[in-house]
Amino acid sequence: MFPISEAYAEEFQSTSGTRVTVGLSGTGGGFKKFCRGETDITGASRPIRGEEIELCKENKIEYIELPVAMDGLAVIVNPGNEWAACMSPAELKTMWEVPAQGKVNNWNQVNAEFPDAPLRLFGAGTDSGTYDYFTLAINGTEHESRGDYTATEDDNITINGVAGDKDAIGFLGLAYLEENRDKVKAVAIRQEDGTCVEPSIQSAGDGTYQPLARPLFMYVKKDALDRPEVQAYADFMMDPKHGVELVSEVGYVPLPANAFDLGKAKVAARKTGTFFEGGSKVGVSIEDLLASE
Repeated sequence: MFPISEAYAEEFQSTSGTRVTVGLSGTGGGFKKFCRGETDITGASRPIRGEEIELCKENKIEYIELPVAMDGLAVIVNPGNEWAACMSPAELKTMWEVPAQGKVNNWNQVNAEFPDAPLRLFGAGTDSGTYDYFTLAINGTEHESRGDYTATEDDNITINGVAGDKDAIGFLGLAYLEENRDKVKAVAIRQEDGTCVEPSIQSAGDGTYQPLARPLFMYVKKDALDRPEVQAYADFMMDPKHGVELVSEVGYVPLPANAFDLGKAKVAARKTGTFFEGGSKVGVSIEDLLASE
């Protein structure tokens, strides 16, 4: 979420003169600060979780959950990898599930047609919403994955690691793939009908890239909206002109046009709480998330 947060902040500052401070952390770290009352808004690449909901309750923090963009999680390999052009979710699970730790160490253990070559894994750290959503979509649960991989909150480490190792594979947000297509290449995901779909702005937006397409969020503290500058910032984020242009500029998928009106209505109604029951869900609609009734 950092690229989106930074883009919004810079544009809002230039047009309003109001200073916006943006900090960088994983989604989990951001929620800790938000639910302790240290920030007014937090970006999140997954929904708020049960323990974070409880922390907010303890500190009497009410929040409005606003999707602001769509994203696709990209699986990437080295340009010299000639065998993993398209992989199924089941093959990815063979790599990433908990029982694979210390045991699935070669490519040919994932697919007998793959070479007898060492399997080296890169991906988001456990404090990241990207990690949570990837493990949910691939392993079936948010919090369980093998732990013997290079885990990082800095996606540039994943890019450089995969770019420098022919046998490496990793996962990260789509925007970082778009910025680095000259260094790494995307793995297409085999869909249920057998077709192979690559991660892209189009495939994440039209729903054809499954199960690794997801919404991205801003959570706004309800009481903070009583301050004119925070209300103005929330309105700014829900303005379609800014939402489409800025989200597109940083490589993510803008929300559909009607989503901005729904978001404005949700802010105006001060509709607090979360659509989710303490964790991510695969395949939810933006309209469901933004309903103000």
